[in-house]
Amino acid sequence: MHAWEVGRPGPIEDGPLRFTEKPVPVPRPDELLVHVRASGVCRTDLHVSEGDLPVHRPGVTPGHEVVGVVAAVGEDVRDYAPADRVGVAWLRHTDGTCAYCVRGSENLCPRSRYTGWDADGGYAEYTTVPAAFAYRLLMDADDVTVAPLLCAGIIGYRALRRAALPSGGRLGLYGFGGSAHLCAQLAVAQGATVHVMTRGAAARRLALELGCASAGEPYDVPPEPLDSAILFAPVGDLVPVALRALDRGGVLAVAGIHLSDTPPLRYESELFYEKELRSVTSNTREDGKEFLALAARYGLRATTHRYPLSEAGQALRDLKAGRFDGAAVLVNDLPARH
Repeated sequence: MHAWEVGRPGPIEDGPLRFTEKPVPVPRPDELLVHVRASGVCRTDLHVSEGDLPVHRPGVTPGHEVVGVVAAVGEDVRDYAPADRVGVAWLRHTDGTCAYCVRGSENLCPRSRYTGWDADGGYAEYTTVPAAFAYRLLMDADDVTVAPLLCAGIIGYRALRRAALPSGGRLGLYGFGGSAHLCAQLAVAQGATVHVMTRGAAARRLALELGCASAGEPYDVPPEPLDSAILFAPVGDLVPVALRALDRGGVLAVAGIHLSDTPPLRYESELFYEKELRSVTSNTREDGKEFLALAARYGLRATTHRYPLSEAGQALRDLKAGRFDGAAVLVNDLPARH
């Protein structure tokens, strides 16, 4: 099969990804073999390719927002059959026995593994997924529209929960890419007032089109104090900026898996009055199920930009440069092999 793999991690402009051929993977007894139809392009894929995240699997194939159909099932799988439409997301494995898993926090499992980092992902014609970590996709939306929901959407949902936004509250979003523009739709649908601070005129226009109350530059002061804020941009310098924008008792959630170094924080202006700073680590499968149900209920739709599978490197370069609003999605335009 055709697949992308990370050769030597480095700046995406230097071409760390290479388009090659790999054997079609054979599913383990508990796994599904999935014929990939669409794979979202996530900023985490950029971090894997550039080496911001340490190498877990040399030559890994990125991609963890995968929509496809089951091509084969392992001998122990009973809940899926060939031709079922499924989603493959970031979280791929947890041990199910540690203290974190037992208490319902499997996203904190120290033995967790991830698609497109610990195992080959969706920048390929085929991928595998443990059946217990696949999502059955019954919604009517097309593959390209659904793909970003599987990470950008789910992580945005967990970040929104971590930000503890009160009912009808005022939410600030710093950065407005694939995850933030889905999070904004959900927050607006649930009655929040959303203010966006982001670079790029196209992203600010999209924010207003989606019902946000305002859209300014990343370091702008929002029009009113915020009850909650989410930092989607991987820019540590924005942490004190967002904390200063919070009202008393406000919460800032940092949604990314990677963040540049933060400057020193001033207690009086940025943390006093019981402001809170929280991180977001992956998600649980329950988060995913809840979000996909909400996405269907509210009709959430990703703004997408299609790239053929053969142009994954260009899609990541465009993502890094901020050349599009919303989310990029790789479309597998190669015929299925039998």
